[in-house]
Amino acid sequence: MTVPKDTMGRTGFVEQYGLWTGADAADAERVLAQIEENDIEVIRLSFPDQHGILRGKTVMASEAAQAMRNGCGLTTTLLAKDTSHTTVFPVFTPGGGFGIPEMENAGDFVAVPIPASFRILPWAPGTGWLLCDGYLDNGREVPFSTRRILKTAMQAMTDEGFDYIAGIEIECHIYRLEDPMLRPEDATQPASPPKVSLLNHGFNYLTEQRMDEIDPVFEIVRRDLMALGLPLRTIESEFGASQFEFTMAPAGGLEAADNMILFRSAVKQICHRHGYHATFMCRPGLANAFASGWHLHQSLADAQTGDNAFMPPSTDDLISETGARFAAGILKNAAAATAFTTPTLNGYKRYKPNSLAPDRAVWGRDNKGAMLRVVCAGPGDGATRLENRVGDPAANPYLYLSSQIVSGLDGLRNKLEPPSPSSDPYAEGVEPLPTNLMDAIGALDDSELFRDALGSQFIDYFLHIKRAEITRFLSTVTDWEHREYFEIF
Repeated sequence: MTVPKDTMGRTGFVEQYGLWTGADAADAERVLAQIEENDIEVIRLSFPDQHGILRGKTVMASEAAQAMRNGCGLTTTLLAKDTSHTTVFPVFTPGGGFGIPEMENAGDFVAVPIPASFRILPWAPGTGWLLCDGYLDNGREVPFSTRRILKTAMQAMTDEGFDYIAGIEIECHIYRLEDPMLRPEDATQPASPPKVSLLNHGFNYLTEQRMDEIDPVFEIVRRDLMALGLPLRTIESEFGASQFEFTMAPAGGLEAADNMILFRSAVKQICHRHGYHATFMCRPGLANAFASGWHLHQSLADAQTGDNAFMPPSTDDLISETGARFAAGILKNAAAATAFTTPTLNGYKRYKPNSLAPDRAVWGRDNKGAMLRVVCAGPGDGATRLENRVGDPAANPYLYLSSQIVSGLDGLRNKLEPPSPSSDPYAEGVEPLPTNLMDAIGALDDSELFRDALGSQFIDYFLHIKRAEITRFLSTVTDWEHREYFEIF
């Protein structure tokens, strides 16, 4: 019997470069058994890109084994795109515009499945799913892989003797899809947004009546999310019309980010299949739309004992010395980190004074007007944590979490002292956060900390993409401009 030749990826790529551990290989065998046992027909191989969007290919189940041996080729131009999917690097020049020979001429990089990530997608019959890491054809991880960025930051935290733990609290909008705008003239770049209607009226925060009105949608979404094994904890009817909130149990940083990537994509897909449109855009351009946020709960655990390293030693302390130094680093570097916590132009339209959306770098005890809220019931509270309330729901989770780790490490290593906790987070005299993406990327560009931690190659790459988006925005005539100037001048 003739053994079929490998026809996918780079033959023997995983073994050649030693990309898997023994545990990975054992997980791969279990995946293949699950594929057969569950009559899986196709497998989606998904790579999280620079924006936190999943991209990849679908292979037939019969090709799964060699996809895991060899990886799957994805074009490097995926890494050259802004949020309109426009390629913003000169990919057909030497180095592909990246200064990397392996990425020129729109060649491929290799997406290598992570066997432990395997899921069966409950909304897509006969479909399995695998998250992938990206590698150049020389076996090096793709330098612009944001999952790689987080793994590196996590390792730096481990070297300091701590494990980083993150809990996710995320808001979004789910609308009834009225018109998907699929006429040829709507296929612009970016495409015409769909037309939608509300599931309920807003401004009835946590009312059971509103919750019951949207519960049929919650039922659809939560059933499939739980079938995926995502650690849902709560679901809520938020303040705005058709606005939802989900929280997930705390997990190690990489697992939490992987959960978020899958969660966000899953919610959009599940809703679309049932005639709804889910969006994690911070502030939709619809009448009476209320802005959504992403609150990131974070703590450190002692790597040896597993104890929460933020627990205060006495009732007189807000948080431990470790926690205070970690907070000091986040506050000190908040302006530069905002490019990662709030990477969209739209996200800055959420920040308002005297609201639940903080616009300056302060911290306080159980203060929901502060950027950093200390949540602690007192000494011995194993749930002691810092909640960063500044995040954009559209943020790339790998970069959002990395920005917190890098900033916190600065506080730990340099024994920084935070300012006094504030009971008036919108008081005059406090340095505001960037009010727009342009100022945020300027702060990131100037940050020696982030250039040292993430590498200037990655920072310059990220800034290039963001500047391309800003250039497109500034060259577009808005409705505001037309109303303001068309008649008067």
